Amino acid sequence: MKLRPASERKCSSETSNLEDQTTLTMQASSGHAHQAGNIDVSSASLSLPTGRSPAEGSCSTGEVTINLRPANYESEGRSGSRHTRPTIRLHSRHGHTHSNSNEATGPGDPNNTDSRENGSSISEVLHVYQWLDKSFPYILIFSAKLIVQHLTGISVGIGLLTTFLYANKCIVNQVFLRDKCSKIQCIWLLFFLSGSSCLLYYTFSSQALYYSLIFMNPTIGPLQFWDVLWVVGITEFVVKFTFMGLKCLILLVPSFIMSHKCKGYWYMCLEEIAQYYCMLVLTPVWFRYLIDYGAQTSGAEWHFGVLLALLYLIIKLFVVFGQWKTSADILRLFVTQPTYGVAASKRQCSEVDDICAICQAEFRKPTVLLCQHIFCEECISLWFNREKTCPLCRTVISSHNHKWKDGATSLQLHVF
Repeated sequence: MKLRPASERKCSSETSNLEDQTTLTMQASSGHAHQAGNIDVSSASLSLPTGRSPAEGSCSTGEVTINLRPANYESEGRSGSRHTRPTIRLHSRHGHTHSNSNEATGPGDPNNTDSRENGSSISEVLHVYQWLDKSFPYILIFSAKLIVQHLTGISVGIGLLTTFLYANKCIVNQVFLRDKCSKIQCIWLLFFLSGSSCLLYYTFSSQALYYSLIFMNPTIGPLQFWDVLWVVGITEFVVKFTFMGLKCLILLVPSFIMSHKCKGYWYMCLEEIAQYYCMLVLTPVWFRYLIDYGAQTSGAEWHFGVLLALLYLIIKLFVVFGQWKTSADILRLFVTQPTYGVAASKRQCSEVDDICAICQAEFRKPTVLLCQHIFCEECISLWFNREKTCPLCRTVISSHNHKWKDGATSLQLHVF
């Protein structure tokens, strides 16, 4: 007879003891159930330990549930009667072999943390969407009221913007055409911009908006925030229209009087002057608004308004002087008007068949660059209005600032 290990004998003895205890407990439960006349044992549940794990030498047990139901359980269930169901559940002393999903994954699992964060973010988006969905009718009503109140200002702003975009595009196209530009269209643009500015000031003549062009205060007021934006917007667009009209006048000058290269430097200089003038001409309007902030009261509020106005002036001075380096470079280029090469000889032109690689025509004032490529002086000047490298070999020829030499006007609004 083969002897079993001591651990197996101990496990078997514990299992037999648990079975005996289970039998005694079931008999006691059935006896008590018969003694109580109002209690009907409809079912019983028994949990027995399972066998040991073959991989380990210990006696690891789980739970086995046995439901004990009487024969008339289904009929009583259909009749709707409810009875208590005593349950017998035995647990192993050595612990459970099964655990729930939370214990298996652990509370500090990064996957659970990511899922919770994703769920919270999605719920926040859903809350925002629900709020917008409920608030949309009210937002629409208040927006309609705001548009009606400022309908005149919105209409004028849209008209000024479309006028600016149309005129700017036409001027750039005419500069690109050089000698082929339409003089009639240039004259039309000049009258169109001048007429738009005069019509605007005549329509709102009671407000004397043209005072702001000469650093004076218009007859509005006490100035409110929306009034300041109204004055600032109209003033800046009119300044842009004025300098665009000057560019149209330069376009009308014949090329034998002013070369296209020289015109490019004039466009650049005019645009820089317009930028500076817009920054300075808006200062009195905002200064008056900040001073009037506490004009109707006295004491601390009035001093606070003065402090804000002084801070505004200090910041404005820093901005103006910060742009002085760029303006100085542009002014130096306008005065010197540097060339991009030297005049080419006839032998050099004959080597390339006297054909310009840009305009595909015979050379007119041929200019040879540092990379020994030859182009017409006007063609290469127009090219360097936008680029800094040779159009053939991409060698860097110039490091100067060529901004606004194509006749374009900046859309940037100096609101402050």
